[in-house]
Amino acid sequence: MKENLKKMIRYYRPYRGIFWADLFFAFLSAVVALTIPLIVRYVTNTLIYQEPEVILHQLIYISIGLLILLGIDFFSRYFIGNYGHVMGSKMEYDMRAEIFGHMQKLSFSFYDDAKVGQLMSRITSDLFDITELLHHGPENLILSILKIAGALLILLGINRRLAFAAFIVLPFMLFFTFRMNKKMRAAFARNREKIADINGQIEDSLAGIRVVKSFANEEIEEEKFKIGNEGFLAAKKNSYRYMGLFGAGVHSFNTLIQFCVIITGGVLIAKDMLNVSDLITFLLYINVFTDPIRTLVDFTEQFQNGYTGFQRFLEILAVEPDIQDAADAVDLEDIRGNIRFQDVSFRYGEDSDKVLNHISLDIPAGSYMALVGSSGAGKTTLCSLIPRFYDVTDGEISIDGKDIRKVKLKSLRDQIGIVQQDVYLFAGTVMDNIRYGRPDATDEEVIEAAKNANAHEFISELQDGYQTDIGQRGIKLSGGQKQRLSIARVFLKNPPILIFDEATSALDNESEHVVQESLERLAKNRTTLVIAHRLSTIQNAGNILVLTDEGIAESGTHRELLEKGGIYAGLYHVGDAQTS
Repeated sequence: MKENLKKMIRYYRPYRGIFWADLFFAFLSAVVALTIPLIVRYVTNTLIYQEPEVILHQLIYISIGLLILLGIDFFSRYFIGNYGHVMGSKMEYDMRAEIFGHMQKLSFSFYDDAKVGQLMSRITSDLFDITELLHHGPENLILSILKIAGALLILLGINRRLAFAAFIVLPFMLFFTFRMNKKMRAAFARNREKIADINGQIEDSLAGIRVVKSFANEEIEEEKFKIGNEGFLAAKKNSYRYMGLFGAGVHSFNTLIQFCVIITGGVLIAKDMLNVSDLITFLLYINVFTDPIRTLVDFTEQFQNGYTGFQRFLEILAVEPDIQDAADAVDLEDIRGNIRFQDVSFRYGEDSDKVLNHISLDIPAGSYMALVGSSGAGKTTLCSLIPRFYDVTDGEISIDGKDIRKVKLKSLRDQIGIVQQDVYLFAGTVMDNIRYGRPDATDEEVIEAAKNANAHEFISELQDGYQTDIGQRGIKLSGGQKQRLSIARVFLKNPPILIFDEATSALDNESEHVVQESLERLAKNRTTLVIAHRLSTIQNAGNILVLTDEGIAESGTHRELLEKGGIYAGLYHVGDAQTS
């Protein structure tokens, strides 16, 4: 915990001025709270025995003093409530930017196992609780410590016997607090896990809402959500049970302190060892003394929420990207596009089987190569190794003779354009989505890219043209339209290397024809790899590789492979039979 708290404290550094001012005004507020009972003691113990004229004269000064104290307390609490919260929001901003930036660096292998809903929980609700702790925690602590310490000294000054009667309960109270604290921390950590699970379930269900409705499986989704929701409720009940015991216990100890003071005070008054005014002052200070204890009770809940959230925050930051720039990495610029695989093998994890085995392959610059084979043969995996979405397990991949592990990731991926079967479009306009290929492009360049992708005509017919909002993931567009926008994006990027991952397999024949024409125009004079499902789309490829579990089984042109009568010919004739 000590190391984690040190890491938490570093987020105060940019806001040291506001932080110390926040604590200063918390100190002033505590001083005001400690001063008012002393004024009451002076009035009840000394002033009331003076002449009426003196009393009235003194009350004027006391009233002015109380108004000044009220003004100080008002401004102190305003500063804490306003500027202190702004400081907390700025720290939340910094932490959210840090974790989001870190998530952008994590590779595909991390997201293969991660759930989006759980990651969202760490970026939103966890960070809110962390910054609430970072803001309120220090001020609550200093308020509480000052009030408790100040009240303790004053109480001892009023009557030591009475103070002893009040403090005799404290050791038992502290023991109870620490015991319950430990149980509450575990309970709140469990709550975090459960709410993250629920977020994951909600995200999964809502993202697939069209599939849910198409199968009329709303009840199944509700049942799945019910299971997660009940788990969260059970975790909440457990944490609230400890919170209930904690709150009730602390309240009872506070009441017990007052009970001890009243009984002891009565005995001391009966023995003429204490006057009534001191007992009244003492009881006022007992409230000042026990009020910060209630604040500490609230702080313990806040601390459990914030600290468990911070632990989950650090868990993400502790994940090191398994793919990152080497220390001596250089930029990859002005490339021709020659790609070479040298004895490349790959597996997704240490305990999994190899997906690729000893692949050696030379793809000349500007060539058009197609990859075919059964599902699971490693076609997509092979292409994913080129932009280093994953790193090779053995062997080497080079572009123009440079090992891709020794070039900067951004410069490598800037040279590669990818068109996938599952097109992802962002919420926003058509213009925004095409410009994603090159954010500094002008409107004219975006429109030219759309024309090259055969997309300009349908875009012009949309209600707002290029400014049309296409909805979440482009839901307002057809499959062919979405695919052409993704091609326009790559046209705008203008990379020397292209990867088409079954880019037309999910389209109808008419859309496929239009998209295929766009793809061929895009591929001209670029090194192009095509993963093909429909073999009719790759008949013009300069070289076709047939991948199996054993590696590259066949290679050649469309005609050569048909004449060979091997695996490719079999796949082609099966395709013919299915389309006839």
